[in-house]
Amino acid sequence: MTKVEAAAEGFLAVLKALPKAEQDAVVARIAKDADFSHDILDLATIAARRKEPSRRFRDYLARKQAQ
Repeated sequence: MTKVEAAAEGFLAVLKALPKAEQDAVVARIAKDADFSHDILDLATIAARRKEPSRRFRDYLARKQAQ
């Protein structure tokens, strides 16, 4: 486990140890923060689409321009 992964595990353990109301308050604050909320959405999208086949960026652009 890397240092970053260990820090993330520690943070998550502390968050889970909080009472439910405090967990909700922390998550709500994160959701209200524009940078954090965008990062979380990006990470969720990456995780959901991880098994999709990759495609070349040029192919993606050509398809977008054709639409």
